Amino acid sequence: MNRFLIAAGLALAASSALAADVSVSITMGQPGYYGRVDIGGFPQPPLIYAEPVIVHSVPAGVVRPPVYMRVPPGHAKNWDKHCRKYGACGQPVYFVQDRWYSDTYVPGYAKRHVKKSGKKQGKGKGHSDD
Repeated sequence: MNRFLIAAGLALAASSALAADVSVSITMGQPGYYGRVDIGGFPQPPLIYAEPVIVHSVPAGVVRPPVYMRVPPGHAKNWDKHCRKYGACGQPVYFVQDRWYSDTYVPGYAKRHVKKSGKKQGKGKGHSDD
């Protein structure tokens, strides 16, 4: 009986721990997103630094294309401490200005990702912006 109570207690503790594990997912094109930015058909964005930043060099003969990133304030300045989080150590990185991302990229991204029916994705339950 004691084994049953211990097992039940452990199961209850594990399930309550899982219930408390809540995460939020923010994707590219949303205001709170930090990470790689797919420039695609957008014009050249204003950058924080004119030259790409490379933390770790790559082997001779290996060419890695540059990526564009939006990062929180201070991450670009201390890129050597943060590049691992973004999977971009050893890669040329251009940091886009935050204002360009918010004012140009987010609205343009939203317009480009409209369903063929003309309704925006992600509203659910028939809600629209009208």
